[in-house]
Amino acid sequence: EHGSSLLQNGKVLVNGGWNGNNYLNSAELYDPATGTWTTAPSMNIARSQHTSTVLSTGNVLVSGGRNSNIYLNSAELYDPATGTWTTIETMHIARIKHAASVLSNGKVLVSGGHHKNIGYLNGAELYDPKTQKWTNAGNMMTAREDHTSSLLSDGKVLITGGYTNGDTYLNSAELYDPATGTWTVTGNMNTGRWGHGTSVLLNGKVLVNGGRTGNIYLNSAELYDPATGTWATGPSMNIARSEHISTILSTGNVLVSGGYVGTGYINSAELYVYEIETS
Repeated sequence: EHGSSLLQNGKVLVNGGWNGNNYLNSAELYDPATGTWTTAPSMNIARSQHTSTVLSTGNVLVSGGRNSNIYLNSAELYDPATGTWTTIETMHIARIKHAASVLSNGKVLVSGGHHKNIGYLNGAELYDPKTQKWTNAGNMMTAREDHTSSLLSDGKVLITGGYTNGDTYLNSAELYDPATGTWTVTGNMNTGRWGHGTSVLLNGKVLVNGGRTGNIYLNSAELYDPATGTWATGPSMNIARSEHISTILSTGNVLVSGGYVGTGYINSAELYVYEIETS
């Protein structure tokens, strides 16, 4: 429930979260070159279930989340060059378990999530790094939390799955078009899921893997084709997992690591091998 972001200098910024007793404002930097962790300056506000997004400027935008029973609309920026956190304008709506994507124009689309009083959210907002202001980005077709948000090669954003009212695990997907500011429905996934991983492959298709539906942890995977708006069944993972990390590598392969199953957290990893001829 912490944030994790790969910085432009190759280091990884980990921030916030909850340690079982307290909500954290602390941050750390991991250096893959040396395999070491160093303490980074703390955020201004302790938070968990927030988003942590690397901007085109190299700064990191942290937005929303919760601190105990307080749902946050606050946002702050981390500057890797100076190692400082700066509080910026608040979002219009406090939210947790939302999703964020950097658009081709550098703006950040924040979508959905959950509000303490409103419940599941369908509203979205845009953050503009140039003005450091938030503006309304319309409403998704379906309110959802714990969904994923992926920038497609055509500049649109694909929203998949999540969880909503009535213990409903969503298989629905929708598209946000920054050029028109509109939301449209696209094809449904074969399986409703939340806590899944999403990666945009080199051929432009989107690989969705794992997650859970109800108490069932999934090893299934699906491929979304933006050209047709349809889903096809992909190869299943070796291990069912939810709330894992799905990382696209420079080779085009996808590394799936960690996650949770019904018996606890797992540290295993596996590789989806990308083959352009067959994928």
